[in-house]
Amino acid sequence: MADAGDKIPDIAMETPEGGTIRPSQYEGEKLVLFFYPRDNTPGCTTEAKDFSALKDEFLKAGTALLGVSKDSAKKHQNFIAKHDLTVNLATDAEEDGLSDALGIWCEKKMYGKTFMGMVRTTVLVDRDGTIAKIWPKVKVKDHASEVLAAAQAL
Repeated sequence: MADAGDKIPDIAMETPEGGTIRPSQYEGEKLVLFFYPRDNTPGCTTEAKDFSALKDEFLKAGTALLGVSKDSAKKHQNFIAKHDLTVNLATDAEEDGLSDALGIWCEKKMYGKTFMGMVRTTVLVDRDGTIAKIWPKVKVKDHASEVLAAAQAL
């Protein structure tokens, strides 16, 4: 897994509108990348709504927000519309994506089955593209507020 002090890999991801976005496009401002397993699941929905609710506070702190999963652009569009999300979302590549490079797309086990999945992780990137802080295996409750406090302090 990546560590604080590492440069964020500059890997392109797809936007819900079909364009591409890279971490380097945020250079000069802070960036919160919150990686989550799947659109429209309870924890992921709560997390995206919590970050959306605090978006203006993040902007005041000079910090952009980008939610990332391996869901398709179409699923992201539906997720945004269904829950009135204001945060930007991106689709990570099926293979060799940003989550792979960070070590958070990995083997998981549930109900005795093994599968590849996203480990809910948040990464705070400073203005120079360096990882300032990583929250691995995130518990959703109060997480967005904790990340906001860290972004404001950076």
